[in-house]
Amino acid sequence: MIHHIRDFVTPSCALLALGEPTHRAPAFGWARNELFAQLVDHGFRSIALETDRVAALTANDFVQEGAGSLDTAMSEGFSHGFGDLDANRRLIAWMRDYNEGRPAEERLAFHGFDAPMETLSAPSPRPYLEHARDYLKLDLDLTSLVGDDERWSRSEAILDPAMSPGATPEAERLRSIADDMLVTLYARTPELIAATSRAEWFRAKTHLTAGLGLLRYHKQSAQRLEQSARVSLLAATRDALMVQNLLDIRDIEARRGPTLLFAHNAHLQRTPSNMRMADMDLTWFGAGDIAGSLLGDQYIFIAGSLGRSEPIGLQEPEPDTYEGHLQRHITTWGLTTPTMVTSARTRTDTTPEQGYFPLDQAILDGADAVLHISDGTTIVTRS
Repeated sequence: MIHHIRDFVTPSCALLALGEPTHRAPAFGWARNELFAQLVDHGFRSIALETDRVAALTANDFVQEGAGSLDTAMSEGFSHGFGDLDANRRLIAWMRDYNEGRPAEERLAFHGFDAPMETLSAPSPRPYLEHARDYLKLDLDLTSLVGDDERWSRSEAILDPAMSPGATPEAERLRSIADDMLVTLYARTPELIAATSRAEWFRAKTHLTAGLGLLRYHKQSAQRLEQSARVSLLAATRDALMVQNLLDIRDIEARRGPTLLFAHNAHLQRTPSNMRMADMDLTWFGAGDIAGSLLGDQYIFIAGSLGRSEPIGLQEPEPDTYEGHLQRHITTWGLTTPTMVTSARTRTDTTPEQGYFPLDQAILDGADAVLHISDGTTIVTRS
């Protein structure tokens, strides 16, 4: 049975998490756009994507105020190359058109909820800390403590604990300074907002949170553990930072309505995440597992499922797999309940290069719904 998205928006829903099983199937972005437009009609006023939260401020400035241009919003307002995706460009353009002429309280907001990093690479915290320092008008020399930005951003800083600056005395001093700045930011809130604005205060907090997150991430990268355990810890740290961002976003959006999340299933599912990377088996609690534990029935998870996709070499699923069962019942794309998928097995025809995480019983047991797309290269919209 095919359902409407509103069937899964409960009265308690604050975060509706829409997962995709791979970043490489464009149809999920197009389906997300259509579903978000429907959700806006049901009171949603914000969307949060798996992209750098600080970068997303640029895209949101365009969406809400028309600042800059669409090209700038796409080139500077996304991380991970997601600004190059046509579905994301259409989303930002549609949100800007929707907001035109509307009062501020009714405008749609765009957020990123990722930290400014990949699991195996993370930049210097310097520009994020400097933004907060300048907002607070503090006389602090951060450059001498940070040193060369490249020593933080090089791949060895994450892959080799001996090359990480995260546990150096300078990094410890930077974390102490950043913690003090966060206390100062809150202690001076009335004065700072009166002199600037609530928006600028939150922008400073967002930068400072990102800087602190990077310092914490680099500290974890310096842990001398067995490599699978070490990288699992990094994945868990990244998702923990995502949750912190999500809770901050909900503080901002709580009075305006629920928020739609869009990210890989591995970040949003309610069960522990697993991934094979090179010769490592990684396991960690993802953002959805953490958020679901904290928020209870305020968190709704829709698992993404894909039948086939020629560009990434994903063939038609075997009939006895979870995706094969869905493929027989959903010929284009649609939403259904996990109970529609009865006895089945996990597909085994995938490769790491596809970035596709197959459905399994654990993911379905923790899902409130499933979005299945039969062909990841076909863009199908419904009126």
